[in-house]
Amino acid sequence: MAEIICVIGNKGGTGKTTLSHMLCQGLGLLGQRAACVLTDTSREPLLPGGRRYVTADARTRDALTKVVDKLRSLDDWIGVIDGGGNRTEMDRKLYALSDIVLLPFRESHEDIRTVVRDLEMFPRAYAVPTQWPTNAWQRDAADRNVAQLMSAYRHRILRPVNALSSTKLLLQKQVPEQMPTPLANACRAIARQVLQVLEIDFSETTVDEDLIDEVEPLPAAEMPLRLTNAARRSH
Repeated sequence: MAEIICVIGNKGGTGKTTLSHMLCQGLGLLGQRAACVLTDTSREPLLPGGRRYVTADARTRDALTKVVDKLRSLDDWIGVIDGGGNRTEMDRKLYALSDIVLLPFRESHEDIRTVVRDLEMFPRAYAVPTQWPTNAWQRDAADRNVAQLMSAYRHRILRPVNALSSTKLLLQKQVPEQMPTPLANACRAIARQVLQVLEIDFSETTVDEDLIDEVEPLPAAEMPLRLTNAARRSH
């Protein structure tokens, strides 16, 4: 049975679609079979050619049901559902059928306030700092904001996904034949975290020295609450 990951959140512009595709690309680079599922009716499906994962169009209720049912029938697959933004009822629906939920947010106070509300609403969710500043001063300020405003949820915050201009390549209808190495490394980094949370074993083919720290497993205390198959509500 496939694992289902939903990338949701009430605020738009936090990078849900980018994170969904980065995660799937990284899973593929780590030898996992992944599907990126589109549900946002304001977006068009992307071509699967050149990607390390398959894409699925689930922009209608019936299509979503069929895609999720198909994924659930497959062994050793991971489905990543891109939930889009500003759709509270859809977020609730996707949360109900997911194994874990990711809530991307940026460093603004508005983003942080919104993701805190989402963490309260979805107790099985993890917050993911995305498009995180790489400038030392800006990074320090962003990290301080998170430490001060999200201290109660620090055990449910994954490591940041840094701002990287090349992530836009994954959102092109047709991706380039070769992806930049920094993009591949960033995709693998977020995929490692999620595989650790899901407790799925994986093997590294090549590991950049700069990323060795990120390969360390998450502490046991930071593992998420997950629904059993029996407890997961129908979609």
